[in-house]
Amino acid sequence: MMPDAATLYGVCEGTWPPARSWAEGKWTLRDGAGGGKRVSAATALGDVSDSDIPRAEDAMREMGQQPLFMIREGDDALDAMLMARDYDLIDEVRLYVAPVEALMDKPIPRVTCFAIWEPLAIMEEIWQTDGVGPARLDVMGRAAVKTGILSRWNEKPAGAAFAAVHEGTAMVHAVVTLEHQRRQGVAQWMMRAAAFWAHKNGASHISVLCVTANAPANALYKAMGFTAVGTYHYRILPE
Repeated sequence: MMPDAATLYGVCEGTWPPARSWAEGKWTLRDGAGGGKRVSAATALGDVSDSDIPRAEDAMREMGQQPLFMIREGDDALDAMLMARDYDLIDEVRLYVAPVEALMDKPIPRVTCFAIWEPLAIMEEIWQTDGVGPARLDVMGRAAVKTGILSRWNEKPAGAAFAAVHEGTAMVHAVVTLEHQRRQGVAQWMMRAAAFWAHKNGASHISVLCVTANAPANALYKAMGFTAVGTYHYRILPE
């Protein structure tokens, strides 16, 4: 069965884990330890009211985090309440998923991709070009079943990605292709390499997140056979 949006929200959490998460009142709160929005945003535990919002805001401020909420499918009422409180909408994200076999129909060209953990220095350098620094590397390290993917093209380093498995579904994060190696199929080969690795590690499906504004990446995932199964976005309180 194809994982739905609710399942992929859990896969995202399991493969890109916060430093700490806990339930407080009607919220799941997260300590992101500087690892970005996905590991720092609060999410609702069922229905919430406007009077519940300050509790989450106060908790996030106590951690030194800007009030930030992830709005998932079914959170329309919360979205409206935050908009009324002058929260900005940022980063609408689409969730994609495919059977791993859909990406295993072509063999990976020799010396094109390597599944490696711990990350090599060159992988860290590639990620750094897209702002994936030490705090996000710490996020990767917290995942249980994981690998990095290093790509080479034209006999030189070309890209890096991170993949992890949670409850039978893999998710690929931090897909970065060096600028001079783009538009040559590097990202596609990294996704295919992640699928082969995921299959070996018990995953039946592979998934990826993509900001809806990134037209080339969305086109790539659709062309590779991924199905869009849901979205989420964030609401952030301006400083």
